[in-house]
Amino acid sequence: MRIPAYTALLAALLLPHTASARADGDPYPSTYQPIADGVTVIRHGTVLIGNGQRLEDADVLLRNGVVEAVGKALDAPADARTVDATGKWVTPGLIDVHSHLGVYASPGVRATSDGNEVTAPVTAQVWAEHSVWPQDPGFAAALAGGVTTLQVLPGSANLIGGRGVTLKNVAATSVQAMKFPGAPYGLKMACGENPKRVYGERMQTPMTRMGNMAGYRAQFIEAREYLTQWQDYQQALTKVGKNKKAEPPKPPKRDLRLDTLVGVLKGEIQVHIHCYRADEMANMIDLSHEFGFHIAAFHHGVEAYKLADALAKEHICGALWADWWGFKMEAYDGIQENLALVDRPAASCAIVHSDSAEGIQRLNQEAAKVIGKAARVGIDIAPERALRWLTENPAKALGVAAKTGTLEAGKMADVVIWSGNPFSVYSKAEQVFVDGALLYDRHDRARQPVSDFMLGQGVSP
Repeated sequence: MRIPAYTALLAALLLPHTASARADGDPYPSTYQPIADGVTVIRHGTVLIGNGQRLEDADVLLRNGVVEAVGKALDAPADARTVDATGKWVTPGLIDVHSHLGVYASPGVRATSDGNEVTAPVTAQVWAEHSVWPQDPGFAAALAGGVTTLQVLPGSANLIGGRGVTLKNVAATSVQAMKFPGAPYGLKMACGENPKRVYGERMQTPMTRMGNMAGYRAQFIEAREYLTQWQDYQQALTKVGKNKKAEPPKPPKRDLRLDTLVGVLKGEIQVHIHCYRADEMANMIDLSHEFGFHIAAFHHGVEAYKLADALAKEHICGALWADWWGFKMEAYDGIQENLALVDRPAASCAIVHSDSAEGIQRLNQEAAKVIGKAARVGIDIAPERALRWLTENPAKALGVAAKTGTLEAGKMADVVIWSGNPFSVYSKAEQVFVDGALLYDRHDRARQPVSDFMLGQGVSP
């Protein structure tokens, strides 16, 4: 009786080796399940839709985990939870496209340092989700700052550091229970000083920026050849299917590194590149043209203002800090109006990101800095436009804009109620809903999640 069961198991294990190298085939699927929490109507708030629109004295109706309607004097069931948002502001949940929560977890000790696989300049085979520790206290702290979705990335030591994963910011035991359903993977790449420093100091390649570029090109050349091998195999397999007497072809050897890069070439994986200087961003755009892939976002990009028009033309987002600059040579030529200038061209996609376990707790205040610096040089930015840097635009970069990022009918009911204008230093996130469930309430200790790790340290709600 054990033999058939064993045979079935073996067939399941071998299945990826006898199918095409599909990067969108996910052996670690999301098990995330929204918490059912009835119907909620939020009334009389200043509502920022997330797409540049603003409504005064408006309502938001949440039902079955999605936004059902936004408008004035909405009808709601008699038994709906009613939240009075008079004098408060209502926004979509914030989204951070660049986080290392879980892979560089708190406490920040060597035992929790799992973000950089520095064993080779290219480690496209590693996946950040396999390092994520869901008990990282940083997740709950980010939720208190209004963050409902985040992308966790590998670090920037490598030319190609591996896959990132998009998570719903919910308490869970496994990372798969946090995994955003249907979100595409991201690929973390890095330009400039980091890879050449990490490997150059070891007298390995790359040691220079030209070595960086040669390394990227070599990898994508190999990936293109690998893709051709699998396409040829599929064609041969199709021919065999028509001839029952023919010998089945032997599939190419599976390579996890190249699987990821093929996913990029096929447009199934979003490309996110750590890159500071304008000249290097231009080089990476040329690289994307050479191999036919699209760059979702340049991260950090302190010189992005120098090629804002090119980024808009290429539909590349600039995921930027408000004012970090000057901490190394490639960050030397930054200006504090950077993000505002990237936001100016038509079809622009500016994003405020954190890259910080502390910064993720106050993304709204980081965006407020940009508004202030822009005003100083005569660029007036309304709150409804600035909010796009934290909601709609990051959703686009992550490939999940059809599901979240704005308060529109049918989208996930990820909502934050703020005590006032979210771009005021005096405002705080008072209530945070994820898929319609109230997961954080500043005034209710029972709805302030604490990780099991923190409970073990004697911290309780």
